[in-house]
Amino acid sequence: MRGPRPAARLGGNSRLRIAVGRILLIGALLVAGVKLVQVQGIQAAELAQQAQKQRTTRLDIPAERGSILDRNGNQLAFSVEVRALYILPQRARKTWDEARAKDPEKYPVSYDDHMREVAKFVSSTLGPEVNGEKSDEETVYQQLVKDISYEVLVSEAEPAKAAQIVAKYPTEIGSEYRSKRIYPNGEVASNIIGAANWRQEEKPPTTQGILGLESAQDNVLAGRMGRRVVDTMSGDDTLVIPNTERELVKPLPGKSLELTIDIDTQYAVQKMVTDYTKKSGARNGSAVVLDSRTGEIIAMANDKTYDPTDFGKADPDQLRNAAVASSFEPGSVNKIVTAAAAVEYGLFKPDDVLQVPGSLKVADRTIKDAWTHGTVPMSFTGVFAKSSNVGTLLAAQEVGKERYAEMLQKFGLGRRTNSGVPAEESGVVPPLNQWSGSTFGNLPIGQGLSMTLLQMTGMYQAIANDGVRIPPRLIRAEIGAEGARSEKQRPEGVRVVSPETAKTVRDMFRHVAQTDPRDANQNGTGKQAALPGYQIAGKTGTAQQIDPVCKCYSQVDYWITFAGILPADNPRYVVGIMLDKPHGTQFSGSAAPLFHDIAAYLTQRFQVPMSAEQTPFVRLQM
Repeated sequence: MRGPRPAARLGGNSRLRIAVGRILLIGALLVAGVKLVQVQGIQAAELAQQAQKQRTTRLDIPAERGSILDRNGNQLAFSVEVRALYILPQRARKTWDEARAKDPEKYPVSYDDHMREVAKFVSSTLGPEVNGEKSDEETVYQQLVKDISYEVLVSEAEPAKAAQIVAKYPTEIGSEYRSKRIYPNGEVASNIIGAANWRQEEKPPTTQGILGLESAQDNVLAGRMGRRVVDTMSGDDTLVIPNTERELVKPLPGKSLELTIDIDTQYAVQKMVTDYTKKSGARNGSAVVLDSRTGEIIAMANDKTYDPTDFGKADPDQLRNAAVASSFEPGSVNKIVTAAAAVEYGLFKPDDVLQVPGSLKVADRTIKDAWTHGTVPMSFTGVFAKSSNVGTLLAAQEVGKERYAEMLQKFGLGRRTNSGVPAEESGVVPPLNQWSGSTFGNLPIGQGLSMTLLQMTGMYQAIANDGVRIPPRLIRAEIGAEGARSEKQRPEGVRVVSPETAKTVRDMFRHVAQTDPRDANQNGTGKQAALPGYQIAGKTGTAQQIDPVCKCYSQVDYWITFAGILPADNPRYVVGIMLDKPHGTQFSGSAAPLFHDIAAYLTQRFQVPMSAEQTPFVRLQM
């Protein structure tokens, strides 16, 4: 018998397997070689570009925000560049530990010990605090060693100091552009200017207007963003690797706004309004000063303001610009409409005498004067100087409903002035076709319609400007980055009454401030508004507010108003004042003393010449 031959079969199979293995290995090497040639040669540029895209991010760069200036070029709001210093703690620790493992002689200390050194330098460079943020050595150290991906050390470092820190520790500390809005006058004019701040949560982060002009004119102030390319951490394009910025496209700075406001007058009027509102016990108080010839807003002040750098702490009353955002019934200040219409249509002359009864029935209402009297003879001038409701209604009835309604429109009531002041209300004037029987007993004495303080002041600007109402405006010009100034077009005037009528009404309303120590019947209601050396034309007003309980006119809550022209013989300025619910003090009954104080300041601030002669005395009640 033949035995098996296993050795021969085993040897043959082994040689076969080795041959096949060699063939497969050579094939694999050939495939790998071809792929290597393809990757490093044919596809090298394409793959490199794809890899670059995976770790680079395009980011917008905010433009420098434009400033807000007063009429004399004084800065009311401007921006300064600051830097946010940050670190990527987890990445920084990993980088340090890997470098130390490779070269322990070059990196002899641990990451934590190294960060002690960094914290000491950062704190010594910045100081212990930066705009309210702690930057002492221990605080900074604790931030540097946090086990997180991203940490801001300080948000508003000075650029020069930030550059020092980044230069010393370029692989650890990063610097990020930010902008800080500065309001050098604090709360002065904050209701007008508004507020803007850096919004890190925006895409992209930028300074954004939040309130007032800063918000309403944000597109003008903001400018156009630039563009940068940076390397970012994998998976998060908000984590910028320090010192990887490149391909910078410069942003276009925003335009600056030149306002009509005079900041010195704004400061003075704001202080006077705040003080007088407090003295009168009023809930709110506001004042507006207009240039009588141009309609420009010289000052617009409220007793309640806020800090634009910390507006989050302000309540809604502080944030609101009550001079344009609150409507009220003006009371007797509105009687100028009746006076202007009656003179314009030739119905009355200043010295015409009216027999004024103690009351007058209009539809279902009985109208009385503020003081009890029988039928008394009053001059047409005296009707307004003494603020007779009954006498005013007698004159209004001669004017007629249609002509009176038309005059309200000419004075610009019931619609916004388009002054450029944000959040302006329109007020309410009932249309003629909706008047009830008693409406014409309310409107001429300033009840049953509402207006803003700016509208009310604008009415008297028309009379001061020889009968031409010029819509008020706040923005004078836009100024480009290179200083190019673009004047805003002045609004066209609206003829309300003739120059002769305007002068007659001004002369009549001078006697609102008349005083006769011998006969109280010859005193005007606004004698406290008188200013020695100057003719003053104006009108007091007291309007009942609606009682929310009975839905009727209150007997205790009032709006107190005053509007005046300075000087009456050569008008330069118009001042409007409103006090909301004054009570409980000797100053609660009139805003005339506040007008006197504001007028006195204006004459000194702008060197207003004295009147050529004093207001002549006339008899108001015969």
